[in-house]
Amino acid sequence: MRRSVQFSHALLFAFVLFAGDLLAATPVYGYKVVARYPHSTDSFTEGFFYLNGLFYESTGLNGHSSILVIEPKTGKPLQQQTIPPQYFGEGIVDFGPNILEWTWQTHAGFVFDRFSLRQVATFTYAGEGWGMTRTDKEIVTSDGSSTLRFRNPKTFAEARHIDVHDGAKEISQLNELELVKGEIYANVWHEERIARISPKDGHVLGWIDLTGLLPDDEKVNAESVLNGIAYDAKGDRLFVTGKHWPAVFEIKLVPPGK
Repeated sequence: MRRSVQFSHALLFAFVLFAGDLLAATPVYGYKVVARYPHSTDSFTEGFFYLNGLFYESTGLNGHSSILVIEPKTGKPLQQQTIPPQYFGEGIVDFGPNILEWTWQTHAGFVFDRFSLRQVATFTYAGEGWGMTRTDKEIVTSDGSSTLRFRNPKTFAEARHIDVHDGAKEISQLNELELVKGEIYANVWHEERIARISPKDGHVLGWIDLTGLLPDDEKVNAESVLNGIAYDAKGDRLFVTGKHWPAVFEIKLVPPGK
């Protein structure tokens, strides 16, 4: 009898641990495609945002980097600013009347007038440049590691940083970024999912599983990976795309279990 009671207690303890793990699991959201918009497969997408009815996109690769202002319905650029060939363009963000762009490994950044795309200033920084987004007061950047840095928009100096983690696991390879309803959404390079990150302490609040969004037969090559998140705050619309993708997808998130 005593052995039976001990065995029952062991089972109960194991169940409590299992239930605790389930409760602690990071939620995973699915998606529903709302609309599909054309996107140039020539674009090696590195930065992406939505503003006043238009997509703003920066493209990478040396000799092919540029900033594009795109009409969503047609996918055609209304404006374009070419980046000098020695630079590999990366993330972009709007701040006030300007657009900030940085580059991958050349430590050079550019400030453009948002309306004319005329270059008005430059800046420098240490480390690699990957993704970029902003809060009302700060620029948020990724560099391919698990660290997100919050920067002064005038000097680009780091004010603070957070290390991104899902439970005890460090999440690295953070790429293109977007601020959505107070959370930082981040692409993870070569993964078909987006991390939803707390800007306070870096913990992953949830995942968006975008497996199968673009069929394999529509991908140009192995680098045709998910990379590009844009949010229309006024219309509450979420857009995603990727490098060399033929489409931008407007999606709705599907809560876990539905």
